[in-house]
This record gives sequence, structure tokens and C-alpha cells, in this order.
Amino acid sequence: MVSARRLLTIGHSYCVELNRRLPQELARLGNWEVTAVAPARFRGDFGWHATEIRADEACRVVAVPVRFSRRAHTMLYGMDLARLLRQRWDLVHCWEEPYVPSAAQVARAAARRVPLVFATFQNIVKRYPPPFNWIEQSARSRADGLIAFGATARQVLEARGWTQPARTIPPGVDVDRFRPDRAQRERIRHQFGWADDVPVVGFLGRFVPEKGLPMLMQSLDRLERPWRALFVGSGPLEIELRAWAGRHGTRVRVESGVAHADVPACLNAMDVLCAPSQTTARWREQFGRMLIEAFACGVPVIASTSGEIPHVVADAGLTVGEHDGEGWVRAIEQLLADRDRRAHLARRGRERAVSTYAWPVVARQHLEFFSELSA
Repeated sequence: MVSARRLLTIGHSYCVELNRRLPQELARLGNWEVTAVAPARFRGDFGWHATEIRADEACRVVAVPVRFSRRAHTMLYGMDLARLLRQRWDLVHCWEEPYVPSAAQVARAAARRVPLVFATFQNIVKRYPPPFNWIEQSARSRADGLIAFGATARQVLEARGWTQPARTIPPGVDVDRFRPDRAQRERIRHQFGWADDVPVVGFLGRFVPEKGLPMLMQSLDRLERPWRALFVGSGPLEIELRAWAGRHGTRVRVESGVAHADVPACLNAMDVLCAPSQTTARWREQFGRMLIEAFACGVPVIASTSGEIPHVVADAGLTVGEHDGEGWVRAIEQLLADRDRRAHLARRGRERAVSTYAWPVVARQHLEFFSELSA
């Protein structure tokens, strides 16, 4: 009997159980024993997280101490990870950007005979200052493969001179948890006191300028037909958003602090999800997880053309120019007025979620790449 190959996958995002879906699916799908390494404690965008390990996880999870963990760009793993890397592995997968200090630690400590794969969301060609440029050079000289989480990230790898084997593989979504659910829709709308059929325009994500909240608020103010709006998320623009919502009374809801387990219900309450992301000098949309979550729930999507969004949406939703104010008003107006078109886009989005972004599909692509490199 052929023994299972051993995979070590490392990532600060694994501190949150929801973000361990990839190693869990890898363990379920292939002839691999999967160990996922996570920081014991890490500060995310909205607070501190402590790694909690569930007994029923398909992969083995190891929580290790880290230092300087307030930001992913400065975090360092301790000796526990170095000791783990000295064990026998058939492949090491590092879900850290190749220019951060923790990536340099992995590149230095991983045995030379073991294939090492990095993963990246970075989709802007940047000039990194020391020591980050040195770290990237070190990672590039050691890497055996790269995974780009989108077409724009793949383009950046090529522009920066990475020549190792690479695959473009998107993040995934749980299409069983995120699915069309009429009962959830009715429960949330009843909770908000929305008993009529007035369509709901939704937003899901960080309340920050680059996510396009000012554009969306201005567009809604200009709509001529009836509408409601649901904003789910948190961030520095919350005070401004709530002040704007207060002028619209009960037809606008701002829900902050929503647990991820409750996000599918909020999405189901929406008739349209808007993602008006705005490119800045140092940022453009790297993927847009809210897009594939809306697809999976059968919610039509209108999104901007920032960064990776057109590749994610393809023909399953509508895209509008980032700064096209008239286009945004027109797209929302037309979609709210056309129930049949919303139903058509809902079906296309759900089909795209199941065929392209479901976690088993994404994990299988990883395993195929890992198998090639470890052969």
C-alpha cells in the first residue's frame, strides 16, 4: 500500500477556522496527510484572534507562538515552526506573501530537497524597500512553485521576474453554507420591518473609502424608483455611513459586527449586491470574496472594474467603470426594475460559484499542482 504524502501548509490566516477550509478540503480529497500551521494568536483587521482547533477538522492543526503579530507584514514565527519544518514533508506550502519576514523564515528553514510553494494576492507591481526586496529575492531563489490567487496577481509575478512553475487558482466559497435560502431572506427582512417587495441593494465588506462606499451612497441618493439598502461590515467610515443612513430612516440598515455564520442570511435578504471598489495608488481589488459569496447565494452582482473583479465576475454579473457615476446609477436602476434579469443573473452566479469557486474544486487544483511538483 502506498503511504500518504505529507503536506505542511503555513498561513497566518489559518488562525480563523473559516480560513482553514483549504487544508481541510486538501485532507478530504487526496492521498495527503495535511498539517496546517497557524499563529496561536494574531491581530486581524478587526481585532485579536486566538486559534481554536475543532476535534472534527480533517487536517491536523498546529498553533505556534509568533512575535510582532499586530501586522502580517512584520509577523515572525518562533522556533516551533522551525522544528516542524525539520520533519519529513513531501511539500511545504506557504500562504504568506513572498516579501514578508515570515516567508523568509520558511524559505530558510525548509529542507532543500522539499518542494516549497508560495501563494500571493499581490496584484500591483511595487518597488519594495529594504529589507522586503531582499526577502523577496530570497524567496524567489528558494521557491519551486507559485500560486497566484487571480489573473492580475499572476501578471505581477511575471512582471517581477518570477520564472518558477505557477498556477492561477482562486480562493473558494462554501456553496452549502452560502446558498439561496428563502426562509433566511424572509427572516431577515421581517427582522428589519421590511414587509413589502421593495428591492434591497446590498453592500458587504470593510467600510473604507477604497471599497467605494461614497460612490454607492451617491448612486442610491440619485435613484428614482423605490429601494432599500443593507450595509454589512465595519470600518472607519461607519460614522459617516450611519449619518447618511439616518437621513433615509428605516429603509437603510447598517449592520456591523455580523458573525460570518450570519452573513449568508444577510446576503439572502439582498436583491442586488454592489461592489464599487475604487483603485488607489497603492491598492486595487485583489479578489473580492463578497462577490463569490453573493454568487453562491444567488444574489445578482454589480461590481466595478477595479483589479481582479472583471476576472471574478466574468459573464455572471454586471461591471461598471470605477468612476462612472452615471453608469452606476443606470445599472442599479435597470436591475432593480427588471426582476427577470435579476433571476437570470442569480442563476448564472450560482452556477459560477459551484463550477469555479466551490472549495472542493479549488482544493483539487491545488492538489494537482502539488502532485506535479512533488513527483
